Amino acid sequence: MITNRPLRRLAALLALCAGFAGVAGSAQGAATIVIINSNAAGIGFNDPTPATPVGGNTGTTLGAQRLIAFQHAAGVWGATVTSSVPIRIAASFEPLPCSVSSAVLGAAGTTEIFTDFPKAPRAAVWYPGALASKIAGTDVASPGQPHIRARFNSRLGLSPDCFPGAPFYLGLDNNHGDQIDLVAVLLHEIAHGLGFQSFTDEETGEQFDDLPSVWDFFLINNRNEKLWASMNNEERRLSAISGDGLSWNGPRVTAATARALAPRSNLAIAGPASGAAGGNYEVGDATFGPPLSGEEVAGELMPVVDQPAGTGLACTPLDAQNALAVKGNIALVDRGSCAFVIKANIVQNAGAIGMVVVENVPGPVTDLGGTDPNITIPSVRITQAAGQALKKVLARRSRTTSGVVATLGVDPQRLAGADAMQRIRMHAPTEFAPGSSVSHFTVDAKPSQLMEPSINDDLTHAVKPPRDLAFPLLQDIGW
Repeated sequence: MITNRPLRRLAALLALCAGFAGVAGSAQGAATIVIINSNAAGIGFNDPTPATPVGGNTGTTLGAQRLIAFQHAAGVWGATVTSSVPIRIAASFEPLPCSVSSAVLGAAGTTEIFTDFPKAPRAAVWYPGALASKIAGTDVASPGQPHIRARFNSRLGLSPDCFPGAPFYLGLDNNHGDQIDLVAVLLHEIAHGLGFQSFTDEETGEQFDDLPSVWDFFLINNRNEKLWASMNNEERRLSAISGDGLSWNGPRVTAATARALAPRSNLAIAGPASGAAGGNYEVGDATFGPPLSGEEVAGELMPVVDQPAGTGLACTPLDAQNALAVKGNIALVDRGSCAFVIKANIVQNAGAIGMVVVENVPGPVTDLGGTDPNITIPSVRITQAAGQALKKVLARRSRTTSGVVATLGVDPQRLAGADAMQRIRMHAPTEFAPGSSVSHFTVDAKPSQLMEPSINDDLTHAVKPPRDLAFPLLQDIGW
C-alpha cells in the first residue's frame, strides 16, 4: 500500500497565489523538470516591467528574466538527477518576510511525502514525492499535484523596506557583484524540493506520523555515533541544537568531502608560557583581510586591555602601551561595541600582524563578517571558552612579550566544516533556527556550499564535486 501525506512545512532560506497558469517551461536532460507558473497576470513571472538583458539572460521584462533564470537552474538540476517521471515545480514570485537588513530570499519543499510505494528501499519510511516517483518508475503524486512548491521574494531590493538596493541579480553568468545571485537561490531551493530537507520535526524531534524520514538514517550525532533513526524525540531535539555535534553519515557525501572541502583554518598556540592553553584551536574565518593558508602568520599573542574590566574592545585607537604590546605581534581582542573591521583596522594601524577575536557569549565558533579592502592582516574568531583559557596564561606577560606564540594557518589533517571522521557537519546552532536548522550544511564549510542556510558570495552554480556536495547528499537518499 502506498501511504502519502501532504507536507506543509517548507524549508526556508534565511539571509540573511493564484491558480496554476499552465506549464511555463521545462528542462530536458537526465530528468525533465516542468515549471508551473503560479503567478497571476501582471505579477511575478508575468511582471511586464521593462528589463535590459543581463549576463546571458535575454528577457526584456522582469517577469521574463525571472522565468529564464528559473529555466536555467532547472536545467542544471535536470542534467544532474535522473528520473523517468517528469518533476513538476509550482513556482511563484510573491512578497516574503523582509526588512531593511534581512530577508527570506525563497522557500521551497516537497508537497507530499510517501511510504511503502512500489520499489521503496525501506518500509515505513518517508520519502519526498519526486524521489518516490523516480524510485517507483511511475508518478505516485496525487492527481494534478506538483511534486515541489517554490516561492521567491518579489520585493527584494525593489522596496525601501526590503533589503533596499540589493535586488536579485538575474544574469546566468554568476557575475552578481554585490547583488544576490537568483540562479544560486533557485538551485538551492530546487534541491530542497528534491529532498534536501528533513520530515522529522527539527525543533521537537517528533517524527511525522511516528515514522522516520529517509534523512533520519543519515543524520548522526558525531559525539556518540547514534543515528537519528535510532534516537528518541528528546535525543533528536538536543542533537539539532548541538552546535557542531550533528553530521551527515552518507557514503556518497563522505567519499567526496576531501575533494570538495579545503583544510580547516587553525590557531596553533605554543611557546614557553603557553602551558595548559597550548594546542590547536578551531577558528572562525573573516570575510575581510587575507584568508588563512599554508603560508602561516606567527607572532606572540598579546591582549589589548582598554576597558576597566580588563577586556580589550579595540574600538578606538590604541594608547601607547597597547600599541607597543601588539606591534609586530598578534593582537587578542574581545568582541563587542564596534564592527570587526573597525577592530582590525585599529590593531593593524598599531602594527599588529594578525587579530584574534574572543567571542563574548558561550557557543560554537562562528565567522567574522564585514568588508574592508584596506585590511591586510588575517583575522579569526575563537570561542569564549578558548579565549578564557588563553587569557589565563597571558596574565603572566610583560608589557612587550608574553611567551605565548600564536600561529595562524590551516590544519591539513582536518577539513573545514567536517568532523573528525571527515563527514560534513549539518547546521545545528545552539539556538534553534526555524527553516534553517538540520536541513542545511554547516556554515563552517570552505569553500561555501550551495546548501548552507545563506547564499554566500563565493558560490558558483555547481551542484556536485569537486565544488559542491549537494548532489552527493541527494544520491545518498536515493537519487
